Amino acid sequence: MRYMKNPYESLGVSKSASADEIKSAYRKLAKQYHPDQNPGDKEAEAKFKEISVAYGILSDPAQKSNYDRFGSAEGFGGMGGGGADGFDFGGFDFGNINDIFGSFFGGGGGGFGDIFGGGGGQRQRANRGNNIQVNLNLSFKEACLGVKKVVTFSRFDKCKDCNGTGARNGTAVETCSYCNGRGEVKQTTRLGRFGMMENVVPCSACNATGKMIKEKCGSCSGKGAVKRTINYEVSVPAGIADGQILNISGEGDAAQGVDGISGNLLVGVRVAAHPLLVREDYDLYLELPITFTQAILGDKVRIPAIEGTTDITIPPNTQSGVIIRLKGKGVKRLRSMGSGDLVVRIFVEVPSKLDRSVINEIRKLDNSIPARDYAKQNNFRDKMGKL
Repeated sequence: MRYMKNPYESLGVSKSASADEIKSAYRKLAKQYHPDQNPGDKEAEAKFKEISVAYGILSDPAQKSNYDRFGSAEGFGGMGGGGADGFDFGGFDFGNINDIFGSFFGGGGGGFGDIFGGGGGQRQRANRGNNIQVNLNLSFKEACLGVKKVVTFSRFDKCKDCNGTGARNGTAVETCSYCNGRGEVKQTTRLGRFGMMENVVPCSACNATGKMIKEKCGSCSGKGAVKRTINYEVSVPAGIADGQILNISGEGDAAQGVDGISGNLLVGVRVAAHPLLVREDYDLYLELPITFTQAILGDKVRIPAIEGTTDITIPPNTQSGVIIRLKGKGVKRLRSMGSGDLVVRIFVEVPSKLDRSVINEIRKLDNSIPARDYAKQNNFRDKMGKL
C-alpha cells in the first residue's frame, strides 16, 4: 500500500490541531465518504481509505510524533525514499512495527469503527450508535435545587419496519461473502526489503458486521435507523455545577442491526450566574455592605438565598471583614447528603459625602469615645512606638 499524502492535508486540519479537532474532522469526512453512503463510487471509496489512513496516523501519539519528526509534505515517502512502496523505515523502531501498521490499516489507532462512536473490538465499534451532545441552560436556582427540563434534538432511531437490520421485510440478511461473516479480513502489506506483513482489518464490504443486505428496507434505505426529532425530559440532580456533563446511557443514535448498541446522550450544563451570590463547590459566598451605624448599633438585614431570601443578624460593634457562616444554607451536595454553607463577609461602608452639620456631630461623637475602646488602633500605636 502506497500512502504519499500529507495526513494533515487529507483531514483538512493544521499541525497545531488538537486531538478533538482531528477526530471531529475525521468523523465528518468519514460520514461523507463512507462506502454505504456512496455505493459504487470508486473516488469516494479511495477518499475514505485516504482519510482512514490519515486518521490512523494522527490519532496515535507515537505515529503522529514520528510523522511530525520525520515526515514531509509528501508524507512518509519524503523520509528518504528507501522503501519499495514509498515508505522509508530508517527512523522507526521495528519492535513496534505491528502497532505502526495496525494504526495505518484500521487497528487500535482508530479507523472505520470510530464513525460509530467508539467501543471495544472492531466489530463492536462498527455496531454502536453515535453519542449525541446537547447543551442545557439552567438558572442558578435550578442548578442548586435540581429540576426537570426538556431538551430537543435529532437522532437515529431503530427502524421499526426492518427491526434495525436494514433489510426489506421478508428478505434475507446474508452472510458477507467477502469476509465469510467474520467482519474482518486479512490484509497483506509490503514492507519493501523487509518482506511482507499480514494485518487484520475491518471488512469494508459489510462495514465489519459480517452481514450483507440482499434487499434494502424502503423506510430506512438499508441504514437500519431513521432520523427523528426527540423531546427528552432530563432529570437534573440538585447541586450540578456549570460545565458538568450528564451522560444518559442509550439515548443517542441507534446502531444498525438487531443487537446494535445505541450511543449515549451527553447533556452539557450551562448555569447562569447569580447577581449577588458566588458559588465555590457547594458553599455560597456573599459580600454584604452595611453602614457604619449598622456596624456600631447592630441590625437585622435581609440577604439573598437559594430559594429566595433569609434574614441575618448583625451584632453590635461588628468590624469590617467579619465572616458570618450560615450552616447548611449553601448548595445541596450532588448525589450526596447534606449541603454547603452560606458564607457572608461583612463590609462596613463609609458615606462618600456628608453635610457639614453631620460632620460636626460625628466629631462630637468621636471625642466622646474613650481612646482605650479602640483596641486595634491602640495595639498598632504601641508597635509603632517600638520601631
